[in-house]
Parts: sequence; C-alpha cells; structure tokens
Amino acid sequence: MAATTTLISPSSSRSRSRTALITSADGSFRQQLNTMLTGLRWHVREAQGGAEAWGEAMDRLPQAIIVDSWLPDLDITEFLREFRATFPDVDVITAGSATPLESAPGPHRQEILYALRRIQETDTAAWNTAPDLGDHELPKLRNQRTTLPPLELAQRTGEDEDIQAAAEALPAQGSCTSTIADSVRNSTIAGGTSRISELIGNSQCMLDISRRIRLVAPRSTPVLIEGPTGSGKELVAEALHKLSTRSRKPFVAINCAAIPEALLEAELFGHTRGAFTGAVHGRVGRIEAANGGTLFLDEIGEMPLPLQAKLLRFVESGELQRVGDNELLKVDVRIIAATHQALAHHTQLGKFRADLYYRLAVFLIRTPPLAEHMKDLPLLVDHFIEQMGRTMPIKSINGAAMEKLKLHSWPGNVRELEHVLERAAILAGDEPILTAEDIDFGISMNPVESEQLVTR
Repeated sequence: MAATTTLISPSSSRSRSRTALITSADGSFRQQLNTMLTGLRWHVREAQGGAEAWGEAMDRLPQAIIVDSWLPDLDITEFLREFRATFPDVDVITAGSATPLESAPGPHRQEILYALRRIQETDTAAWNTAPDLGDHELPKLRNQRTTLPPLELAQRTGEDEDIQAAAEALPAQGSCTSTIADSVRNSTIAGGTSRISELIGNSQCMLDISRRIRLVAPRSTPVLIEGPTGSGKELVAEALHKLSTRSRKPFVAINCAAIPEALLEAELFGHTRGAFTGAVHGRVGRIEAANGGTLFLDEIGEMPLPLQAKLLRFVESGELQRVGDNELLKVDVRIIAATHQALAHHTQLGKFRADLYYRLAVFLIRTPPLAEHMKDLPLLVDHFIEQMGRTMPIKSINGAAMEKLKLHSWPGNVRELEHVLERAAILAGDEPILTAEDIDFGISMNPVESEQLVTR
C-alpha cells in the first residue's frame, strides 16, 4: 500500500512557531486577545506589567508584543522606547492611545490588528477610546495631532489594511510632555543603553547595575547587594521591587544592625502576647508584613548566628513561627539582602553561615564607592541640588566649589555628598550660588587634597 504523505503548507508551519506577548493589567483584555490569537495559530504568552514583559522577552524572544495603553509598574513611554532599543527585532504594537507607533510593521501585524479590532467591536469597555466623533471631525483631529486609539482611527478612515493614518494622528516622538521627556532623557543614554532613573550616573559600573536589576527584577530570585556604606544599596533594592511583579505589594525594610539582638527575632518573625516580658500585645513580624511583596534585610552581616539559622529555615521552607507560638505560617516573600561586608570571606571565618550565604547570594549586585565613578559627580550634584530646590530656593554651584568636591576622597560615598551639599546650601544662606567656602566636609581634607587645591 502506498505511503500517505501529509502536506503542511509553509504558512501553517510558520504560524505555529509565531509567539505573541500580550502586556496588560486588564485580565479580561488579555484573555480575549489570547483566544483570538490562538485561533489564528499564534502561541501566546501574557504579562501583567512592564517588568514581567521584559523578563518574558529575555527568556524567549517573541515575534510581536502587544502593549496596552497603561502599565501598572512602569511609565509606558519609557518602557516602549527602551524595549524597542533592546529588542529591535520584536514587532511592537500599542493597543491604546498613549504612545506613537514607531517600529516598522512586522509581517504578521495585520492579523494582530484584526484580533484587536474584533475585541474593540465586541467589548468597548476594555479600550480607552475617545468620544464618538463624526467623519467630518477627522481632518480637524489630524491637524491637532490628537491621540485617538490607532485602531479606531484606522476604522473611521477606512484604512483597514494600513495603520499609517493612525500613526500620523498620534504625537510625534519629540512632542511628549516635558515631564515624560525629562524622564526619558534622564534614563536613556546614547547608543541605546538605558539606566534606571533612580540610579544617577552614566559610568559603565552604574549602567551595569541597571542592566543586572532589569535582568533579575521580574523573577523571585534572592538578591544580595554588596557595597560600602552610603553607596545606594537601598535604592537598588527599591528599584528591584518597583520593576518586579510584586510592585503592588509591600516593600518592607529592616536594618539588622539597628535593632538589639534580643528584639531582632521578634521584629522579624513577630510574637504572641506574653511571649516575653513587655509583650502585652501580639505583633506581626516584618516577614509576615511583607507577604506577597519584598523583604529587604539591610546589613544582613550583622545578624547573630542563632538567628541566621532560623532565617535559613524560613528561606528554605517559606514557613515561619512567631515567637511564643507553635503554629507555622506560610509566607510568600522575595528576599533582598544587603551588606557592606565581604560575606564570602566571613563565611570562611565562621562569622556568617555558608548555607545561608549561598541561599541569599543567588544573584549578586555590587554598588561601587563614589571614588570609582567620579565622572558621575556633576550629575549627582545637579540631582541633589534639584531635590533641595523642592524645600528651599534652588541654588547653583560655581566652578571652584565643584573642583573642591572633585578633590575629596568621599569615604561616605553618595550619602556623604548629599549631606555636604545640604550643609553648603544652609551655609550659603540667601546667596543663590554655592561657593568653595560653603563646601564643608565636617573633617579636615587630607594633605594631598589640600596641596592639590592650593596648586589649582
């Protein structure tokens, strides 16, 4: 009997391998679009926010991403711009009115637009549509460069096969508001390399920190942040939380060095009434308070060894036991720890549990001392002066004062710089310009610094 040959059309074969990533906080919208695209033989993945979408794209690059007009965790304009720069081969389709369509249409865009239009026709509540306007209003809208949803404009102008008219009706790339423009300018540098806006500095070490944060933020991987005091470890922890899928849940921080050893266990795990002298009421611990979110353990190296064993048990099992209670509680938290110490060396000395270290240091981020990225000093100075301008008359800084700052060794790092500038602003009084005389480090400059300042 002759063998039967099954023919598979090239288009059918290609369609099975196509992947679309739907990014929206609206579960109903994601479900409807998923059903539509699956029927068109797309493989569909979903993300509830920008951070999760970024992680999905890093894991496996999609052919297309459909982004809703609002993201719960990231600025939509900044996200799209950085996404296009990082993933230029992905066809980016915006399903709302907030952003321009900048990317070149991909070969399968019409199928996605068809699916979006069908959803819009059947469920208008899922769209941020503008008020209904007659066809005679469209020329006026084009002249005013308003922002109707691209699909609605394409439908009204009869251009079902081409969304160019919709793109023309959206704002030009440079026409965004000054707030958004400043945000993008502060977080995007030449060459498409982007940094997180909270981390001030364009030096390579700062860009590398931003890159590592973006890579690990969407996951639940434990992160250990190592760096000297005042180098911005808590800022890194907050950025990890902000860019994670847990961003709407609590971010709970505790400084393990600031709480007496006798109270630290109860502070972390909570306690019942009467568990110890003075415990007149039961209390929820920091770990339980962070349920669903992020727990930031600052100065983890100062945690006593007996308490390290209890923390290890929680990290391994996800269960905690309040002080004075026999009941086990299941808690879901993402742990981020920070230290100014070399914990790997401390494990060799027996000062820190090796098993806990390897549990916490699954992903390591190092924050550099200010002395290692002094090229960022002018940016940091501008940033802190701008911040102070929110509570006092804004000031500027002259060249001599800046030179004095450059000569300092900055043992206290970025935090010391912030305090020095605040002190200078107070010493300057009503004067609008900070001078070298206003720069007071609170300590004497070392001989090398003094000699350099004199020679200049």
